[in-house]
Amino acid sequence: MKYYIEVGSTVTKCDKWDGKNLTRVKETTILFKKNYQVNNSLNYDDVNKLIDFINCLDKDIPKFIYGTSIFRKLSKEDYDKFFNYLKEKTGLEFNLISQEDEGKLTALGASHNAGQKVCVMIGGGGSTEILVCDNEVIEAANSNIGVIDVLNKFPDLGNDIATTDLDVVIKFIKEKINLPKNKADILVLAGGGHEKFARLSGISYTDNTLYKDVFSPIMMDTETRRKDTIKYFKEISLDNIKAQSDDPDWWNATRAMCAFVLLIADEIGAKYIVPTDIAIAHGIIATNK
Repeated sequence: MKYYIEVGSTVTKCDKWDGKNLTRVKETTILFKKNYQVNNSLNYDDVNKLIDFINCLDKDIPKFIYGTSIFRKLSKEDYDKFFNYLKEKTGLEFNLISQEDEGKLTALGASHNAGQKVCVMIGGGGSTEILVCDNEVIEAANSNIGVIDVLNKFPDLGNDIATTDLDVVIKFIKEKINLPKNKADILVLAGGGHEKFARLSGISYTDNTLYKDVFSPIMMDTETRRKDTIKYFKEISLDNIKAQSDDPDWWNATRAMCAFVLLIADEIGAKYIVPTDIAIAHGIIATNK
């Protein structure tokens, strides 16, 4: 039995591995990147939220913590201070994972059951990794732009109804992101609660008929996703969704994430989109089996 805790710029999640099954047991929004930008340093209210998140887990189960995105930008002094404080309060070491390793592990977890060429997008608060896989990673395009950067540029995306057009947001992202040269019929979404979004946002999806993977149970075609995203920007009430959520802050960046999805789907020529909640832990398990 093990806990794998992934700490990102916005979302912190915990998966439990029992030797046979990997299960998401806990997830929360901690705005590390957004609050870091205020004083160019970590907000220790956020750090204490992370500590509470960790210390609420079963103390008898071993825990492994992986940090991504914003934590890679800390100065050595700030990182050491954070590392030592976290270890003092939890007894655990914080493992900083490179953007390359984050992308590779998550992509392998998201693609190893596909049995065909796919593109994996790993969307986060402060970074985006795009990897084309065909049994192995054949191309990677990494960027230091994420949904919080887009939300900072277009804050109305977190309002009840967005006023900025989808195409404007896509154009902004395209000017800043690195894109792969390879094409793929299938875009797999990982790293950012994409299945959760699909199931709770009101957009359309069907059972995944492209391949069998317990962690990739649903899909939609790209044109349906495009129509639903326009509706999500202009018609669907974000306030109504937040009112029914136990983590309303998480929803603020979902329109920004939708823009990333459509841009990448168009650039790689994807016919289908497979939204998942796959994270680093899935890649660790897949590569160690």
